Amino acid sequence: MLKHYTIPIFIPELACPFQCVFCNQKKISGQTHDPSGDEIIETIENHLRTFKARHKYVEVGFFGGSFTGISIDEQKRYLKYVQPYIRLEHVQSIRLSTRPDYISEEILRMLRKYNVTTIELGAQSFDDEVLRKTKRGHNSQHIVKAASLIKKYGFNLGLQMMIGLPGDTLEKSIATANKIIEIGAVNTRIYPAVVIKDTQMHKWYEQGKYKPLDLDEAVNWTKQLLPLFEKAGVNILRVGLHPSEGLVSGEDLIDGPFHPSFKELVITHIWRDLLKPVINSNNTKNIEIHVPLNEINYAIGHKSANKIMLLNKFEKVKFVGDSTLPNRSFKIR
Repeated sequence: MLKHYTIPIFIPELACPFQCVFCNQKKISGQTHDPSGDEIIETIENHLRTFKARHKYVEVGFFGGSFTGISIDEQKRYLKYVQPYIRLEHVQSIRLSTRPDYISEEILRMLRKYNVTTIELGAQSFDDEVLRKTKRGHNSQHIVKAASLIKKYGFNLGLQMMIGLPGDTLEKSIATANKIIEIGAVNTRIYPAVVIKDTQMHKWYEQGKYKPLDLDEAVNWTKQLLPLFEKAGVNILRVGLHPSEGLVSGEDLIDGPFHPSFKELVITHIWRDLLKPVINSNNTKNIEIHVPLNEINYAIGHKSANKIMLLNKFEKVKFVGDSTLPNRSFKIR
C-alpha cells in the first residue's frame, strides 16, 4: 500500500486580486513571505529526508495564494524547481490551489506539461449571497465553469468549502457539499470560518455586524457534512484550519470555532450519536463495544468523552478494535 505524502509550500496571498473578508493568509498559514527558490528546494529536501515509508507517493503542493493568477512565466519558475525531483522519481506530482476565476485553457495546458495533477479551487460556498457578502469576486457559475475545464483537461479536481461565513446557514452549507459532490470533486477540505486579526470580518465583528459559529455549532454543522462526502467517495483531506502558531497561541485569532483537534471533535460527535441508543437498549452492567480498528479512538471520543458518557450507565465499558467491521458499524458483545 502506498503511503501518500504532500510537501506544502505556502505562497500567502500571491496574486489574489481580492481581499476576501475572512482572509489573511499570512496569519492563517503562518507564512509571512513568498518563498525563494532556495527556500523551496530546502523545504522539499527537508521533507524528503523525513519520509520513512518504502512504498510512497510524494507530491509538492503550492498552497495559500491564487497560484494561477500570477504570470505564466512566474508560474513556470515555481514549477521548474520541482521538476528535477520528479525526473529522479523522488516526487511524483504537483498539486496547487487557486481561484475559480483564474482558470483558463492556456493555463491548464501549461500546468499539464509541468506534472501538475491536482487543482484545488477555493469554492468556499455555492451560494451567491454568501459569495457576494464575503467579497469573493466571483459567483457560483464561475466555480462550475472552472471545475468543468479542470476535469476536461484531465486534472483531479479539489473543492474547498467554508462554513459559517456571512450569510451562511446549515442548509446552504449542505447544499454546497452536495454541489461539490455533483460536479465531480475527488477531494475536499472543510474549514469553519473564524475571525482572524486584521481582516474585514474582524472589523465587522467589532462593529457587531458578524458573529462566527461557536465551536458546538461548527461541530454540529460539520458532522452533517462528513457523511455526505464519505458516502459519495469524496476524499476529505482536511477538517478544520491548519494550527499555525498564531492561531494556536490566540495571537491572530479574534473569535470563532478554531480547535487544534477539530476533526476529532466532529467524529467524536458522530460516534456519540451512534452510541447514544446503546444506553437505553442494553441493561447489562458491563459492555464491550467492537468498532472498526481505524475508528477506535474516535469511538472512545476526544478526551474519552463517549466512554465517559457510557460509564454514566454501565459499570465497565470496553472498546475493542475490529478490522473486519466496515465504516462506522459496531457490535455489542
